[in-house]
Amino acid sequence: MFEGLKRRFKYYNARSQQRFEAKADPTVQLEQAIAEAHDQHRRLKEQAASLIAQQKQTELQLNRKMGELEKVSGNARQALMMADEANRAGDQARMLEYTNAAEAFAGRLVSVEREIDDLKALHFQASQAADQAKSAVAQNATALQAKLVERQKLLGQLDQARMQEQINQAMTSLQETVGQDVPTFDEVRAKIEARYAKAKGVAELGDSAVEGRMMEIEQASMHAEAQGRLDEIRQQLGLPAADAASGALGTGAGAGAAAAPQSGELGAGAPAEAAPQADPTQQVPADPT
Repeated sequence: MFEGLKRRFKYYNARSQQRFEAKADPTVQLEQAIAEAHDQHRRLKEQAASLIAQQKQTELQLNRKMGELEKVSGNARQALMMADEANRAGDQARMLEYTNAAEAFAGRLVSVEREIDDLKALHFQASQAADQAKSAVAQNATALQAKLVERQKLLGQLDQARMQEQINQAMTSLQETVGQDVPTFDEVRAKIEARYAKAKGVAELGDSAVEGRMMEIEQASMHAEAQGRLDEIRQQLGLPAADAASGALGTGAGAGAAAAPQSGELGAGAPAEAAPQADPTQQVPADPT
């Protein structure tokens, strides 16, 4: 029972985490990562400062013990010299006192030397730790700077990704149906092309139909009849035929000059064609005055 609840809790936790990661804004997450990197660098600098301070404190203690060692060593020498002088003067009591004082200074000297050895070892360790901390701070500063540069690059890539997603969405919307009453661009194009093809087909069928040929024949017959009627009217009026008129227009001024003597020859050799009589109904009545 407990294992099942634990497993279910882990499952829901993982699913909620996955949904959160899917909906989370990468820009905010990137800023959070950079802020965490800044905090980590700040904590590392504080730790390095603490180690360096410990090194400095150990160094001050060592210097103080070294000064105390020199002082105790000098006191021990002075006590021995004074004991030797008292011995030479025959003062055994003072010699004994100075000898005891010299032994006390010697004992203190040994203790100070031990403390100095311990402080030297501690100072060495503190120096190593401080050097490592300095190196770690320098490396972390370089890594932080690289992260800042990478942050700008990632933000640029994120903007490009968003722009590309918008372009892809716009291109996809051109191929999808926006709604039930709105056709797509491809559907409208297919409809127009089908209508155009149908119109062209109907026009081709109309051009090749029997009715169209019959109409052309009727128009040709009417044109021939009209030309024949015009030729009759030209003959009645004494005008040249349509072929002769078109030939005269084609030959130009030179043809007109050559036609003059030819007309004279026709007048000399054969009688000229009588001019058409005027219609008596069209004569002008005489003036009664």
